[in-house]
Amino acid sequence: MIQELKKMTPADVKVPAGVRKENVQTYIDNFLSVTKNTGRLMLFAGDQKLEHLNDDFYGEGISPEDNDPEHMFRIASTANIGCFATQLGLISRYGRDYSKVPYIVKLNAKSHLVKTSQRDPKSTEWVTVEDVMKFKEISGLNIVGIGYTVYPGSEFENKMLHEAAQAVFKAQQNGLLSIVWSYPRGKAVTNESDPNLVAGVAGIGAALGADFVKVNSPKQEGKNSSELLVQATKAAGRTGVVCAGGGSDAPEKFFQKMYEQIHIGGTKGSATGRNIHQKSLAEAVRMCNAISAMTFENKTVEEVMGVYRG
Repeated sequence: MIQELKKMTPADVKVPAGVRKENVQTYIDNFLSVTKNTGRLMLFAGDQKLEHLNDDFYGEGISPEDNDPEHMFRIASTANIGCFATQLGLISRYGRDYSKVPYIVKLNAKSHLVKTSQRDPKSTEWVTVEDVMKFKEISGLNIVGIGYTVYPGSEFENKMLHEAAQAVFKAQQNGLLSIVWSYPRGKAVTNESDPNLVAGVAGIGAALGADFVKVNSPKQEGKNSSELLVQATKAAGRTGVVCAGGGSDAPEKFFQKMYEQIHIGGTKGSATGRNIHQKSLAEAVRMCNAISAMTFENKTVEEVMGVYRG
């Protein structure tokens, strides 16, 4: 059964108490703009250029266009998206040519070279919210929010959680949105996909005060993943849960999974990277438009396949 999707008005937006009075309207404008007045997020994730190095940008089955970082900016500026998340350095290099894109600045990052077997994951700030606000003023670009990845279960989680809490609070003060990537990882974590654990790390997003929290889908043998998601979306409260898109899937399989995550699991949209940017520009734009049709217009799998096929 398709969940009814009501258009939001400014009065419907739950403004965090930490937003300064003079920035309340900025926060409302950012939230409604990014979610297209739906409360749902369509995040185009472009932070993998650092997180996955070049593994996801070059090779068999990947469009040759994807090896150039500008490919993601071309997609983001052409397609219907909610926001585009990437590192500040990339935004600085390409942003002036793609000035209308709504940007989420990822504050922290790490590569995948150091494995958990060597050391628990640790990803600390590259830049601060203050840096982002200075950049926004200097560049005049459409910076709508910040993102931060935490690894609950890592022996370094205290450092990341502290930085994330500070970042969310300062972002709210300035009227920016905040999105937390929350992935349980480290030697203390025996099953990253455990439904109770996924619900727990979704709840961390709520405890940090984030607008949205990005998690990996829970898994349990013999259970529907989207049904398991209900625990996580409830645990996150007013923080909207979105699921990572994962590796490239056939489009219809991807859309079916996303549909069930929204209409069974209760997620508030999606966060997609490889399933978009590994395609040619024309196909990636159609993919984005299809995802947005499901997210912002409540279209069915059959309907968005029509959008994807063009």
